[in-house]
Amino acid sequence: MALTNRVDPFGTIQAVPERGLFFGNRGGRFHRDDRTLKARPWASRQWLCCVLSFKGRRRKVMDRGYTELFFLDEPTAFAAGHRPCFECRRADATRFAAAWAQAKGLPAPPRAPAMDLVLQSERLDGRAKRTHGGAIDALPDGAMVAVGGAPFAVRGGAFLPWSFAGYGRPRARPAGEARLLTPPAIVAVLAAGYAPLWHPSA
Repeated sequence: MALTNRVDPFGTIQAVPERGLFFGNRGGRFHRDDRTLKARPWASRQWLCCVLSFKGRRRKVMDRGYTELFFLDEPTAFAAGHRPCFECRRADATRFAAAWAQAKGLPAPPRAPAMDLVLQSERLDGRAKRTHGGAIDALPDGAMVAVGGAPFAVRGGAFLPWSFAGYGRPRARPAGEARLLTPPAIVAVLAAGYAPLWHPSA
């Protein structure tokens, strides 16, 4: 039976068989000893997107320590409000921080706590997902939106329907406004040139 630790672009954590390309956490443990989730699905502002394998480390999922989460790919993790980990993904995290500085006009790349503070305000409305308005034709590759309650990823001129198993048949990118799932700060990072890691189905 699948554990409740697969994250969708809305930031919701579900129990499905598909694991995805990345795993991560939300700053600590928020599961019980029986490996079910507590009411608040995060432990701190440090929401990370990590590689599945790092230095041969092995863990029993949802045991002691932090609550492990899994994502289809990096655009999915970004939509849910996670950023690259500075330990297991230092090169990607450094590129992410540099793009953040470029987008925000900062003199130097910000440290992780400063980015986490901004992201916490942009990804949550109380305990619910915070969404934002945005013009679809202005969105960079890797941003995700909700249309009719379903998540779509932007890639080139296409709209890719998202699922835990991968992306569906591309559709033409529509015009107009959309409900933006990816936090605006991460959208700015993508627009500044950060290239996210996609699932092969994309």
